[in-house]
Amino acid sequence: MKEALYYRIQEKNQILCELCPRSCIIKPGARGFCRVRENRDGVLFSLNYGQVTALALDPIEKKPLYHFLPGSKILSVGTFGCNFHCGFCQNWQIAHQSTAGEYVTPEKLASLAVEMVPKGSIGIAYTYSEPLMWYEYVLAAAQKVQEAGLKNVLVTNGYIQEEPFRSLLPYIDALNIDVKGFTEEFYQKVVKGKLAPVLKSAETAYREGKHLELTTLLIPGLNDSEKEIEALVNWISANLGTEVPVHFSRYFPQYQMDIPPTPIETMYRAREIAGKKLKHVYLGNV
Repeated sequence: MKEALYYRIQEKNQILCELCPRSCIIKPGARGFCRVRENRDGVLFSLNYGQVTALALDPIEKKPLYHFLPGSKILSVGTFGCNFHCGFCQNWQIAHQSTAGEYVTPEKLASLAVEMVPKGSIGIAYTYSEPLMWYEYVLAAAQKVQEAGLKNVLVTNGYIQEEPFRSLLPYIDALNIDVKGFTEEFYQKVVKGKLAPVLKSAETAYREGKHLELTTLLIPGLNDSEKEIEALVNWISANLGTEVPVHFSRYFPQYQMDIPPTPIETMYRAREIAGKKLKHVYLGNV
């Protein structure tokens, strides 16, 4: 465990967590919505610090990042914990487990990244679960990886307050931000969060000059209407430009959701709509 960053003590030793827009009020002995930030006698601790539950050398395209050093590989690392609760979670076995993994110091992770360079690796991708709920560790590890001359990649839901996000960005080279839908209703009912902070994070990363790609998992009847896809595309072109790569990923039943898979025709139509304004549109899981 490690003391967490970004929190304030309230009355009766309650804690206001200021890492993500959820702004959990955490009572002594309790944890936040993410399940990995715990109030112990008025001190907030990160329970997953250094706990690695998934580690693999992946193609960079699997993140997915198609326009960031294509053809390279990256050592991908994850832990447990997430500040969303998506019924369709594709990595629920990792994100929603509670067992501790193997403890790996930031220094050791950086050395592992260096060891993978001869195999084509360019650095570390923080992925699988939600790396922003691994904030203290990602911040420390990303600094060590950067010092080693390697790249840091975030695969994230983008649900974070602006101050901690800006403090992390100097150590991040590329991001894939998951825009899970394009209505507040979808975020509130299906994701258990809010859309606006995610869009803010995407704008911040883009304006800070970071390589940015976006992914949307299209789920039949929930976020795959032509109107919603058009709204997403219009927002991207107006706020991020037409060069930002966009990935539409095909949904399959997973975790708590048993809606049938996204029809292939829906995927092709999404690409057709997006291609009218955006230059780089890709389909995943097809």
